[in-house]
Amino acid sequence: MTHAYLRDFMQFNSEPALSADDIASFIRDGFVRIDEAFSTHTAEQARAILWKATGCDPNDRSTWVGPIVRLDQFSQPPFRQAANTPKLHEAFDQLVGPNRWCPRESLGTFPIRFPSEEMPGDDGWHIDPSFGYDHPDFMEWRANISSKGRALLMLFLFSDVGVDDAPTRIRIGSHIDIARQLSSAGEAGLTLRELAADGFASSAQRREELAAGNAGTVYLCHPFIVHAAQRHRGTAPRFMAQPPLMPCEPINLSRTNGHYSPVEQAILNAISRPKA
Repeated sequence: MTHAYLRDFMQFNSEPALSADDIASFIRDGFVRIDEAFSTHTAEQARAILWKATGCDPNDRSTWVGPIVRLDQFSQPPFRQAANTPKLHEAFDQLVGPNRWCPRESLGTFPIRFPSEEMPGDDGWHIDPSFGYDHPDFMEWRANISSKGRALLMLFLFSDVGVDDAPTRIRIGSHIDIARQLSSAGEAGLTLRELAADGFASSAQRREELAAGNAGTVYLCHPFIVHAAQRHRGTAPRFMAQPPLMPCEPINLSRTNGHYSPVEQAILNAISRPKA
């Protein structure tokens, strides 16, 4: 089982990126926060590129278009460096499994949030679907119980993010609710529209965590985690990327050797235990 998997991994890694408690927390809560996952210098270099791409002047608030500017993939060196630090690679191994994930050559999407009195219009609770992207309606994109096409949801903070700076809201443990919802839907899974039909009511009573932290912080989240944006109430724009970690090997919920990754074990725990 997972305990054997973790014991074997940590036996050969004297100072792993994630402790046993971190991994247990990930399985239980659906995410783990890694401080100083990449350097503040790298974050500063990346922000300079992003500022230019927004068309806004960091020193002239009159040019700040709010409440949000969305930017897509960036593959310049600061972004590749941020995504491929030894600490993150080791954490990916611990959560997904060695050789089961694909290194990122770019980062995106960037929802850059500006201080604004306007509501952003994209602040509803949701999960990020992982396949079916050929459909023009994003509400028809899909997720299934084996998280086809996504090993992790990741939140890369490229600026300091405090409680007023539009930190992503995370429903703690909500990956359990989504796994149970997907468990009877088979390989085809469910569309985002189907998952959202009840407003994600199954996780509504979950406590919330704010994805805050200093530039260089990364949150590694289970692909089924329910999360939401919010209005920026602070003073400086928030720069964050929310890319997936792509699987190189499909998530497998029936391994003959029992060496389940924490991502897999969290799903198995959810669907094998009755709802509390």
